[in-house]
Amino acid sequence: MLSRSSDQTLTDQLASRFAERIRSRLLPPGSRLPSVRECARRHAVSPYTVVAAYDQLQAQGLIEARRHRGYFVREPRPEPVRARQAAAPSPGPSRISAPIDAATLIRGMLQRMPHRDGPARNDPGLGVLPQSWLETPFLGAALRRVTSTASLHALSLQYGEPAGDALLRRALSHKLADLDIRADASQIVTTVGATHALDVVCRTLLRPGDAVMVDEPGWAVEFGRLSQMGMRILPVPRRPEGPDLAVMEAYCREHAPKLFITVSVLHNPTGGNLSPHGAHRLLGLAERFGFHVVEDDTYGDLAPAHAIRLTSLDGLRRTLYVSGFAKILAPNWRVGYLVAAPELVERLIDTKLLTTLTTPSILEQALAHCLEQGQIRRHAERVRERLDTARSRSVQLALAAGCRFVAEPQGLFGWVDTGVDTDRLAQRMMDEGYLLAPGSLFHAVRRPSTLMRINFATTQDAAVWDDFTRARDSL
Repeated sequence: MLSRSSDQTLTDQLASRFAERIRSRLLPPGSRLPSVRECARRHAVSPYTVVAAYDQLQAQGLIEARRHRGYFVREPRPEPVRARQAAAPSPGPSRISAPIDAATLIRGMLQRMPHRDGPARNDPGLGVLPQSWLETPFLGAALRRVTSTASLHALSLQYGEPAGDALLRRALSHKLADLDIRADASQIVTTVGATHALDVVCRTLLRPGDAVMVDEPGWAVEFGRLSQMGMRILPVPRRPEGPDLAVMEAYCREHAPKLFITVSVLHNPTGGNLSPHGAHRLLGLAERFGFHVVEDDTYGDLAPAHAIRLTSLDGLRRTLYVSGFAKILAPNWRVGYLVAAPELVERLIDTKLLTTLTTPSILEQALAHCLEQGQIRRHAERVRERLDTARSRSVQLALAAGCRFVAEPQGLFGWVDTGVDTDRLAQRMMDEGYLLAPGSLFHAVRRPSTLMRINFATTQDAAVWDDFTRARDSL
């Protein structure tokens, strides 16, 4: 059995055990490893621990994941002669500890795994609301309404409009007007979620090698996506009032960035909002140095009514607006959208067509009906009230556990200082079946951090903080 008193984490012990069996040919090439759930049951660990161990084995080239089939031992790779001759005898097994990365968090968000001792437990690091908070009767009713009409064949048997369903774009135009963002339906392009919207904007306005400014701390997926596209990332420190404008101006003078991607309302991970003064100065920089600002308003439905949007101040002259419904409603419907100046719209549509063709009209029309009837607005109000209550309790528990908030608790996320290396803490908590979001994840270049992001909706259980305290104190 694995030892919980060992210096090695359960993840490392499990990975080492499989690695030894593979290298000794007890598990020959082509052998299938136990499923994640079966392995977790056999070794009395959480499925998260198994996933992390399998990730380590993949990184070492010992196993491979086959889509819809599971994990298999790989054929051994031939070792170069010079490498074999130069290799010295190993003094013993080396400890490889893979830190939590963005892919692990996303996997946890998409596949809720049960705690090793029973039913699923809350995960402090998740970036979404609990499923029970998102359940609504009106989504099904809207979908039945769309699919029971004579237009079902027209919606299903041909591609949708390149810009997106006209009903949804008109409904979104009215929704944006409530935020003081004036945009005609012709300026709105629907996408496969907000992440796709960001991708469409970047592919349209940027070329490999261009400099892009991004909030730091910021979401690791954005750093990874831009790096993969060959962009030069310029991290802009996030202050309580917004981005560090002095750093931005220095970047503008030295690197001539083409774009600034920012979350001005309920910033991920700090939860901060952009101040009016900071918003005006930021737009002044964009005008003076000629870069565009992409405003990611993914969490806007959870924001207070007075929150300031850059797009409302700028009128889409140098701004583009991105949002979606995944955080407040129907994540798997994958409906997002972007808003831009008229002269950019056709270019953005061309990029959309080249990446996904069109978007699903049936889901878009169903959402349009929900918007037109005010159901999404009322649902968002109920979620905000529930989140306010959850945040109050979570903050009390976090403070009682010895954490310190380094930003004012707002919205869905808290940015807290734990006093220990949260990469190591995340490994310990993973052994207990919890998924943390360590601070190192939110930097363009990973570095040790004592900070972590918590989800107020999933950290109301005192048992979570009891386990957190024990894991932290063990470090």
